[in-house]
Amino acid sequence: MTIVRVATYNIHKGVQGLGPVRRLEIHNLALAVESLDADVVCLQEVRQRNLREAKHFDRWPAQGQAEYLAPLGYEAVYRTNAVTRHGEHGNALLSRWPIVAHQHEDMSDHPLEQRGLLHVELLLHERRVHVLVVHLGLIRASRVRQLAQLKQFIAREIPPHAPLLVAGDFNDWKARLQAVFSSAGLHAWHGASQPTFPSRLPLAQLDHVFARGLTPVSVSVPSGRAWWRMSDHLPLIAEFQLPD
Repeated sequence: MTIVRVATYNIHKGVQGLGPVRRLEIHNLALAVESLDADVVCLQEVRQRNLREAKHFDRWPAQGQAEYLAPLGYEAVYRTNAVTRHGEHGNALLSRWPIVAHQHEDMSDHPLEQRGLLHVELLLHERRVHVLVVHLGLIRASRVRQLAQLKQFIAREIPPHAPLLVAGDFNDWKARLQAVFSSAGLHAWHGASQPTFPSRLPLAQLDHVFARGLTPVSVSVPSGRAWWRMSDHLPLIAEFQLPD
C-alpha cells in the first residue's frame, strides 16, 4: 500500500501586512513547507520575481520563491498566472518524485483577475500521476466558468484511467465543489470541514485536494500563531492511498 501525502498552500506571495509595516515571511515559509513532510506541495500566489519587494527587503531571495521553498531533494516547477507592474506570480509544485512533464493553461475570466492552471506529470514507482494546481477567481460566475474549463482540460489532457490529483485555492465559500467534481470522478475526504481561511480565525475551507484513482485517507490543517503569521491561508494536508 502506497500512501501519498499532498499539501496545498496559498502563501500570499511570501509577504504579510500592508504598507510600511509589511514583513517578509518567505524564510519562515521555507521551514514550514519542509515541516509538512508532504510528497507533493501545491502552492498558489508564488512570486517568481518582484522588483519592488526585492528593493524593499534586504533578505529577499535571489531565486524564485518556488525554488527557494523546495526542500532538499525536491524538484520544483513554477508557471506564471499574473504579470504585474513590478513582477509576476503564479502556481508552483514541489515534488519528492521526478517531474516528467508540465504545462500551463490560462484560466483568466476577466482582465482584473489573471488566473491559471498548472498541470504536472509525476513518476511514482514507474506510474504516471497527474497533478493540477489551481487558483480560482473571487467572483462566483467566474468560478463556474473556470470549473467548466477545468473539467474540459481533464477530459482533453489526462488519460481517463490515470491517477489524478486536483489541488488549490478554490475560493468557494458555499461547499459546492464536491457536487461539481463528483461528475468527473474526483472525490475528497468526506469528514468534517477543515477551515483554512482566514488563517487567524478560520471560517471557511477554501483550499481542497480532490483525487481520481486514489482513495482519500485523511485531511488535516495545522494551527497556531506561527501558521497564521505566515499567510492569510492555512495549509491543508491530505493523504491518499494509491492502489498497488
